[in-house]
Amino acid sequence: MQSPSTQLLRALRTSLAHAQRTNLTRLPSFPSTASASPCQSISSPSVILPSTRRNNSSAVRPTRMIPRSHSHKPTSHDRGPESKEDTQTDFNALNVLGNIPAPTTAIDACLDSGFHLNNGVKVSNGDGVLLVGGEAFAWRPWKAVEGAENDNTARDTMINSKGQFELDESVWGLLNLVWPKPDMLILGLGGSMFPLSPETKRHINSLGIRVDILDTRNAAAQFNLLATERGVTEIAAAMIPIGWKARPL
Repeated sequence: MQSPSTQLLRALRTSLAHAQRTNLTRLPSFPSTASASPCQSISSPSVILPSTRRNNSSAVRPTRMIPRSHSHKPTSHDRGPESKEDTQTDFNALNVLGNIPAPTTAIDACLDSGFHLNNGVKVSNGDGVLLVGGEAFAWRPWKAVEGAENDNTARDTMINSKGQFELDESVWGLLNLVWPKPDMLILGLGGSMFPLSPETKRHINSLGIRVDILDTRNAAAQFNLLATERGVTEIAAAMIPIGWKARPL
């Protein structure tokens, strides 16, 4: 092994002198080399030199934050003590339309061959009903079909070859006469629901009326709700009895 260089010895002497001036008492001895060297008799403390290797890692490591657990969990969702007042409000039974009377043309019952209205009027014999402006009219849209042998055949022709519900423009003549026109027409298509043909929808929209298609049961419930909330002048309905079902094509 080679003996220490002159630069290293000079650095060691400087470190030793600095250590004696700062009264350092515990310093390990510098190990001697195995080969004969004039420097073997020199015993000097070893000094930890600063490392020339850069360490980019931080000495402080982040610790995982553990949330504190609540020692006293609430036994209920109430924000305060239980109220002892007798005027408790049951929000589950709250009905904002409870004090508003239902319109006279509201539908009380949907039958296979007709309807029962809130004003006591009964529509039977398989007729549909047209509700416009607070008035009820018997509605037979299949009568506009020409060349049909009977009513059953005429009802089946309300479904076109594409499986869409399509009616002649003449069946909407009442909507042309009424003023002011309703904002929405709820269309009940019997026991099932079919897509509305583009021609029929385009004609109803040309009158300034939006259209919503449902099966008759849901259409009746929708009409009762909207007519009570917005009024019979804003909501109209045209419904076919739930007993009518189109034959498969």
